[in-house]
Amino acid sequence: MNDVEELFIRSGARLDGHFLLTSGLHSPVYWEKFRVIENPAAAVPLCGMIAEHFKNKDIELVVGPTTGGIILAFEVARQMGLPAAFAEKMATGEREFRRGFKIKPGERILIVDDVLTTGKSVREVIDAVNKQQGDIVGIGVLVDRSEHQHDFGAPLFACLRAVTPAYEPEDCPLCRSGVPLKKPGSS
Repeated sequence: MNDVEELFIRSGARLDGHFLLTSGLHSPVYWEKFRVIENPAAAVPLCGMIAEHFKNKDIELVVGPTTGGIILAFEVARQMGLPAAFAEKMATGEREFRRGFKIKPGERILIVDDVLTTGKSVREVIDAVNKQQGDIVGIGVLVDRSEHQHDFGAPLFACLRAVTPAYEPEDCPLCRSGVPLKKPGSS
């Protein structure tokens, strides 16, 4: 086990059971990122890993999706001496930059997020950046739990790569075994 995974376990951020993920998938493991994000002693070094990884990429703006991504984008940007912004989910399901946040055409963007499973929120932020003609230089996440590689068109860095199974509800062995389903999180 590496130090990053141990940090998540000590923080109570790795939960075992039967969980309904935001994506609609089921999983035996849930990464409760807010147990890490709420703790500066954990969040600051993790954001530092992302900042360090992308430090020589001439990033001009760090962005993330609401909600956890706001905190992560701010801290990564702070450590890089850059501004931060966030993309909000609209009633249409798309994300957009509001509250006066603007991306200049060609501006070099780093996208950060908390836990990567299907890549949906990252793709939504990519779409929002592309609408404003930003140049996505990289993507940083705390945990990449996905079972498959994602092609976002920009390099992906994860503080922790922890392949974790996720099942369509109709294929879930935990459902078939009668393990009670829990719905953590807020989405």
